[in-house]
Amino acid sequence: MTATSGRPAAGSDADRGAGGRVGGGAGGGGGRNDTVAAVVRQWRSVHPALDTGPMEVIGRINRCAALLQQAEDAPLRRAGLSRPEFDLLGALRRTGHELTPSELAKETFSSGAAVTKRLKQLTERGLVERRGDARDRRVAHLRLTDAGRDLVDGILPEQLAYETAVLSVLAPEGQGELAGLLAELLGRLEGRTGALRV
Repeated sequence: MTATSGRPAAGSDADRGAGGRVGGGAGGGGGRNDTVAAVVRQWRSVHPALDTGPMEVIGRINRCAALLQQAEDAPLRRAGLSRPEFDLLGALRRTGHELTPSELAKETFSSGAAVTKRLKQLTERGLVERRGDARDRRVAHLRLTDAGRDLVDGILPEQLAYETAVLSVLAPEGQGELAGLLAELLGRLEGRTGALRV
């Protein structure tokens, strides 16, 4: 997501849930007027016998994620970074120690090839430096340069300020409840990763 208007283009990934659907559904959106509720009503008119309940959860998660990422990406674009590049820098910063490319791939849920390409760009920009392994020349150890650390530390407060403003529409107890439900869902999904793959 790179648009800055806060509204994805029609038909974009932000408008769709899993499988090209815009989610929405337990109870068909019951009086709700967000994008997902409208999509659920449309699906129910086409397939009234189907349980569209899962759409209401999955679709809203996907829609919220897309809209949040749009706005969050603004400071990254100003710094000339993509989100995957920032994720690599962030992993090196938050872990506080050197990581190998394979460890970075695991930390950022990325493929090895993608990490290699991004690291090349970040190294050329002087944000990441590489140290060879004394025992195995095939292994590289990566860490942030001072410039890389300063860049991450400069962007992060702006990201968190945005997130705080977004979540202020929910009461603190609502934020806690939502965090707990998402943590439970994420934990169960992570534990079933193999089973969920087709």
